[in-house]
Amino acid sequence: MKKRIEDHKIAIIAGAFRLPFLVVKDLRAQGYNVFIIGIKNFCDPAIKPDLWTRLGSIGTTIKELKKRKIKKVVMVGTLGHPNLSDLRPDFTTIKILARLAMNQKGHNSMLTTLMNDFEKFGFKILAAQQLCPNITFKKGLQTKFKPSKTDLADIIRGKAVSKVIGKLDIGMATVVHKQVLAVEAAEGTEEMLNRVIIMRKKSKKSGGVLVKMLKPGQDLRADIPAIGTRTIIAVSEAKLNGIVVNSKNCWIIDKDEVIKLANKNKIFILAE
Repeated sequence: MKKRIEDHKIAIIAGAFRLPFLVVKDLRAQGYNVFIIGIKNFCDPAIKPDLWTRLGSIGTTIKELKKRKIKKVVMVGTLGHPNLSDLRPDFTTIKILARLAMNQKGHNSMLTTLMNDFEKFGFKILAAQQLCPNITFKKGLQTKFKPSKTDLADIIRGKAVSKVIGKLDIGMATVVHKQVLAVEAAEGTEEMLNRVIIMRKKSKKSGGVLVKMLKPGQDLRADIPAIGTRTIIAVSEAKLNGIVVNSKNCWIIDKDEVIKLANKNKIFILAE
């Protein structure tokens, strides 16, 4: 039986890839009445949005939500790099963009400014992972394979490096094997791992860990880390021993398949 939810209306602003599908399914299973807002050129049409909008049409989105008396909003899915057609701003968006221009300290700070401005119109931006904890890991080892003493040393260093690059709003992930092999920047985790794969093909070395953690002080309402089966495949091809992520604050796309594939490839996954 679905749980009774006091304020059952909620809107999901959906970007790219599969995560919006998983969040919508989980929220509906909990009893939420989900209104899907699809971002044009990013959102997969298969999710069947109730409203299509552009990144620059914040005013239109606000009017629709107010008309439907929806106050709770979650943002999930990648938006990548918008083109000029995506950013044809309406009047409301122009005012928000002006404030964003004064907060160009990094991707995370700009997202926080955007969400805070959105809340000024009477909405509450919620952290989707707190509503949908089943799509994250609880704390602890997730696989039958455990980190070795060498892996644990790599994890300590990886977390320290991740903290530094996160504090500077550079990226969330790093690869360490006795030394730092790679850090994530604007290219994303997948491209970072591809660099390690190329490096490993030349050196034929193996070992090390992928550490993917929250940035210090990161706003948890959007853009938290995520891993999926493609991450496991890349980690295997990079000849790494394991992965470390945050518990409760890292999206796991197809959790059962991720764990199954990690065990098959003798890769440990640790949530801290």
